[in-house]
Amino acid sequence: MTERERPTHAIAVIGGATAGSEVARKLADRGAEVSVFEMNARPFGKIEDGLPRWHRALREKEYASIVDRLASPNIRFVPSTKIGRDIPFDELVTRWGFSAVVLASGAWRDRPLPIQGADAYLDKGLIYQNPFIIAFNHAEEATFSGKRYPIEDGALVIGGGLASIDVAKLLMLETVRDRLEKRGIKEDLEELERKGIPAALEEHRLSLRELDIKGCTLFYRRRAEDMPLMDAPEGSTPERVAKVEQSRKHILNKAREKFCFNFEPLSLPEGLIVENDRLVGIKFRRAKLEGKSLVPTDELFERRGSYVVSSIGSIPEQIPGVSMRGELLELDQPGRRVFSAGNVVTGKGNIIASRKHATKVASELIERFLGLGEEGHVGEEKSHAAIAALAAAEAHHIASQALELPLIDDVSLARTRDKVSSRQAQVGYRGDLAAWLASVEPKPAH
Repeated sequence: MTERERPTHAIAVIGGATAGSEVARKLADRGAEVSVFEMNARPFGKIEDGLPRWHRALREKEYASIVDRLASPNIRFVPSTKIGRDIPFDELVTRWGFSAVVLASGAWRDRPLPIQGADAYLDKGLIYQNPFIIAFNHAEEATFSGKRYPIEDGALVIGGGLASIDVAKLLMLETVRDRLEKRGIKEDLEELERKGIPAALEEHRLSLRELDIKGCTLFYRRRAEDMPLMDAPEGSTPERVAKVEQSRKHILNKAREKFCFNFEPLSLPEGLIVENDRLVGIKFRRAKLEGKSLVPTDELFERRGSYVVSSIGSIPEQIPGVSMRGELLELDQPGRRVFSAGNVVTGKGNIIASRKHATKVASELIERFLGLGEEGHVGEEKSHAAIAALAAAEAHHIASQALELPLIDDVSLARTRDKVSSRQAQVGYRGDLAAWLASVEPKPAH
């Protein structure tokens, strides 16, 4: 379809990252005019703000794919526009003239730390993973205006997945870099992450003890072999499940050896330790496994730290005008004019979306993702193929459903185009995606 041909549908896609751009391109290629509303200036979502910045190859590959998909002449990009804040959701659905709306805005809200009253100490000893990683990724940008967090030794990290390991890595790497710099030694972050902390310190004939580093501690409610790092394929034998469990344990042990963080399994967060109106530690209850069931015991223990980073998962943000079903958005709408894609459906903010590989392949991929081999992250961009395949399949399904809706009439099409153009002008976007991305490229502080 050329740009001058009349589109069969006009469809809004909320969120321009992996899932949103894939859905938008599938719809555009099948005759629809698609308007992509992105809350940030750049459409890279969790790839930019969820992956710590040492994931260079994976980030660059996915950036290029997203830009390529959004470059279709039948896609109208609308940056710096958050639905629910800048445009009411109900208004977009009912008054803008769209044939359908696809919600692909991801999972950006941290699951609350499950201790009553914990959020009263937000930024007073309690930090959530999403803003913590965002601050880290943008720390060296001159124009970053978000919350910044100091890196301190001895933090408590509560979690258990890939993201929580990245948080622990971040804390250890930056603590070591800071202590080395105080001795006049400068270490590049990516090089330190590639070499690992023990190898780097050996080069300088130093140790964690000599640097007075205690290290952060990752607390997990189950055992190392239960961590959600990889799944056993459906229908696996007990022997295969046991191999997967050993792979999980092996991955965690390698991460601990390379990045020197501490680990406490079978730890259930139960209470707060507060002093001078600041969270200074957590009260835990020890758990045990009886079969597959996690059973709390009578053993209580306390751990104090510089602060607490909660990394127990990401869920979709609530959008005014959209009800919630538990932790997920409730999107059943009359006439099936609202669809959803990506992490907003699953409630998961994990970039490694496909775990359906054989155990060996999954283990190798996750080790590359975590930078545990001698070559660091070399090859981690292969996970891009799994992410892209899942997004493409989901986009095809949504496009097939959305394009079965009634064709858009001339009045609705004109209204949609006018409103989209008005919003683009309001945020300063002039229709040239490449020029816009160049203008909002982050500038280094120095």
